[in-house]
Amino acid sequence: MSDPQLPGDAGRNSPDVQWERATLERLAFASLKEQRAARRWKTFTRLSWLAFFIVIAWILLLRAAPTTDKSTEHTAVVEIKGEIASGADASAESIVAAMRSAFEDTGAQAVVLLINSPGGSPVQAGIINDEILRLKAKHNKPVYAVVEEACASAAYYIAVGADQIFVDKASIVGSIGVLMDGFGFTGLMDKVGVERRLLTAGENKGFLDPFSPQSDAQRALAQTMLDTIHQQFIAVVKKGRGERLKETPETFTGLFWSGEQAVNQGLADHFGNLDYVAREVVKAEEIVDYTHRENVAERLAKRFGAAFGEGAVRALKSVPMLR
Repeated sequence: MSDPQLPGDAGRNSPDVQWERATLERLAFASLKEQRAARRWKTFTRLSWLAFFIVIAWILLLRAAPTTDKSTEHTAVVEIKGEIASGADASAESIVAAMRSAFEDTGAQAVVLLINSPGGSPVQAGIINDEILRLKAKHNKPVYAVVEEACASAAYYIAVGADQIFVDKASIVGSIGVLMDGFGFTGLMDKVGVERRLLTAGENKGFLDPFSPQSDAQRALAQTMLDTIHQQFIAVVKKGRGERLKETPETFTGLFWSGEQAVNQGLADHFGNLDYVAREVVKAEEIVDYTHRENVAERLAKRFGAAFGEGAVRALKSVPMLR
């Protein structure tokens, strides 16, 4: 005896209802399939980008490392390009580390500083200059400076530590001076009715604040400091260039000259580029670059650190600090 059919069973088992159920199941399975494909594609894309960055980092590491054997005679090169400043590509930390590697390489017959810089920090330049002199004496290897477009201010401070300076006739050389720049907005603030509220402990603590007036005593203090650093710069140039320097009343005024004028004035020695110096002066045509260059991992780490530091600074903004 068959089971009794309950009311509504006939409707659920009708062909139309079964078709709707099958259609919904197909749509559900299709949606799941599409989601799985999307997840697989996203995973594939992420893995592709990861592989791309790994390849780029590997290429940069290969470029950063000398490719010659240490016993092979070659000309070692260290680039000094862009602003000379702490944290920059041309920082003392980066340049000194590269120079040490170059000097310690037994195959390096000489070290060439390839310079293209408008200048920067006198502190960073002084550290590099001191290290040039120390490494020359320790390893008994010559150092040559080769100037591309510019070798001005702090860059020239570094170059005078070399045994000889080579330039192009149109290079920019010199700018033996020191500056400290800024703006003063006190007059503008008076006109628009803005009051500056700066609290300090120490009467001269805020004398470089652009929104506060500067007294004659403070201006004299800043000028004395600049003059002292300028005299340090002049002493380094005179020591490095020696009797080759043809000093004039304009030599140490902050002016700059073309490479041709620099040779005539004894600020530089000869005309020549990197290949010329390696071939004709060092007598080792093979050139090996020892310049430290950040890889992708280092750049990402720095960006992460900068973002983290920015958050910390925001949290501490209202806390008095010694700086």
